[in-house]
Amino acid sequence: MEVQGGIEGTDGLEGAGGRKAALRGRAAEPGLRRARLAVAAVFAVHGAVTGNFATRVPWIRDHLRLDAGELGLALAFPAIGAALAMPLAGRVAHRFGTRAALRGLLALWCASLALPALSPGLPVLCAALAVYGAASGTADVAMNALGVETEERLGRSIMSGLHGMWSAGALAGSAAGTVAAHAGTDARWHLGTAAVVLTLLGAVVCGPVLDVRPRAEEHAPPRFALPPRSALVIGAVGFCAVFAEGASLEWSAVYLRDVVGSGAGLAAACTTAFSCAMAAARFAGDAAVRRFGPVRTVRAGGVLAGCGGALVVGAPAAAPAIAGFALVGLGIAVVVPLAFAAAARSGPRPSQAIAGVATITYTSSLVAPSAIGQLADATSLTVSFGLVTVLAALLTVTAGALRPGAGGAARAAVTEGG
Repeated sequence: MEVQGGIEGTDGLEGAGGRKAALRGRAAEPGLRRARLAVAAVFAVHGAVTGNFATRVPWIRDHLRLDAGELGLALAFPAIGAALAMPLAGRVAHRFGTRAALRGLLALWCASLALPALSPGLPVLCAALAVYGAASGTADVAMNALGVETEERLGRSIMSGLHGMWSAGALAGSAAGTVAAHAGTDARWHLGTAAVVLTLLGAVVCGPVLDVRPRAEEHAPPRFALPPRSALVIGAVGFCAVFAEGASLEWSAVYLRDVVGSGAGLAAACTTAFSCAMAAARFAGDAAVRRFGPVRTVRAGGVLAGCGGALVVGAPAAAPAIAGFALVGLGIAVVVPLAFAAAARSGPRPSQAIAGVATITYTSSLVAPSAIGQLADATSLTVSFGLVTVLAALLTVTAGALRPGAGGAARAAVTEGG
């Protein structure tokens, strides 16, 4: 791949020391610094779309008079659309270059925010959410691939911080949606306005990102292809983390209310504590990766998350349960960013590998809330979170899949830290 804008390669350098020196030199380039800030803003815009939509799901449910089963069916379609469309992101980037591809895919994602609220009934809502998910997934693959490319050229870990920006954007979008809902604003006006504003903002922030273009002899990736085996192994690590994340987000408030006997205020505070812990850990995660490398960072996170899950399962009161959920959030926060980075370095087609990992993690986020509910019906919610604890602790065993392979000393130097 060739990068426009005067950022050269390191193929002529001898030894890891020379490569590291060149990467440090690149970090000082103003264009590269702007590219890093731009891709961070892209992550924030992507998260803001999710945050705005999530707050208006109750309005959509009430407006269309859906029961719980119908709403659950509709909310499965974003993951279906994403899984079908994500393999296309690599081909789009190959055809148009990363900058134009990201600008177009992010615009589609932002514009699709208006569609669900405009749906007149359940069938159209399902179709709208499939389009919404497809736009989300393709933009997700494109921005993560570009984030990894920017990380490698900077010569230091930034992926955890980029996902921290996504969390910050989601929180900002949720805050805007909460204000709109509290004011009684029609979701069609709210989400339509948000779609226009975020589309324009996304077009602006995409301007300074790296523009990676294929070499003349480089073949286009296939439209649809199974992910490489390496991506499946890395995806299994992400599956464990995202399962714990989805279960905690959807069920932590219910756990505090039904198992611990907390009031509604404390139950809601538990979900907030979990989300804030994840966001804080992602912003601090890059420093840990630079210091300890991805494998040891994820293993330590697995220990934290496992201890947090055990604390939740054995909690006799609200305070230790909230602390346990916060520890789970701290422990799993950096796993998905590092999984995407490892996937991009696992083979010759980064977008295809990232799409494979993203498909697995999207599937996990879809499966987790339902699986926790089904297991709770058969046994108890405490047993369900025993499963979450086991999966979180498995990160200590599976973290080795994130170790950089033999793809080049420069890439190993980036991921294994300072």
